[in-house]
Parts: sequence; C-alpha cells; structure tokens
Amino acid sequence: MSNLADLSPAERQLAARRAVDDLGQGRDDHAVLRVRCGRSHHVATVFDTTVGAVYESSVGPHAHGHRDFVDEPHHASRTGTRFADLLDGDRFTDDLVPAHCECGSYELSRTDMRRAIDADQHTIQLT
Repeated sequence: MSNLADLSPAERQLAARRAVDDLGQGRDDHAVLRVRCGRSHHVATVFDTTVGAVYESSVGPHAHGHRDFVDEPHHASRTGTRFADLLDGDRFTDDLVPAHCECGSYELSRTDMRRAIDADQHTIQLT
C-alpha cells in the first residue's frame, strides 16, 4: 500500500473499510472508542487496525443496538450506508465525519475522538 497521506479520500475510505473487514468476527475486540447518543444508541466506533485508527459509522436510517437485526430497523425504512475512514487525516482532510442513529444525524470531530483515545476514554456520550 502506498503512503496513507498520499491517498485520495475515496482510497482512504476503501483502505479503512478493508482494514476493519480484515479484523473479522473478532473486530469488537479491537474497538478503542465507542460513540453513543444521549439515549445510548450506537453512533460510531473507532477500531485499532493494521493501518491505524479507523472510524466507522452507519449513515442514514438504520437499526440501533447490538441486538437489532440490520434488516429489521425500528422506525427506518432501510438500512444505513456504511461509512469508514482513517481517523487521522492530513491538513486537507475534513475534521468532521458523518454519523447517524435513530435520534438523527451527527457530525463528529476526528480531533475530539483522537483526544478521547489518547486520554484512554473508551466511550463518548453525546448530549
């Protein structure tokens, strides 16, 4: 793989998705940060992968919670779209990344998530 700083946004996202997929079924063991909304719905996760920290969220309406089946969303008519990207970006990378849960859409700061990880915080609770 070429230098991650030289990748286009689409290539960065593809590399991030592949890195999370490579974690396999034990990927939850590699989660370093989880983001939850004020009602404790799952919003996003940051995983430790071979290419570094990878942010992953489902964007758009989708089921929430680990016991929900993706094909049976609560109030949504379809499942969300997977969004994954490297957490660390260069100076041209937007700080904000998209996220969504049953409560609505969010934009999360890469910088804030990096600070939480560096402070050994495992969960961010949105207000």
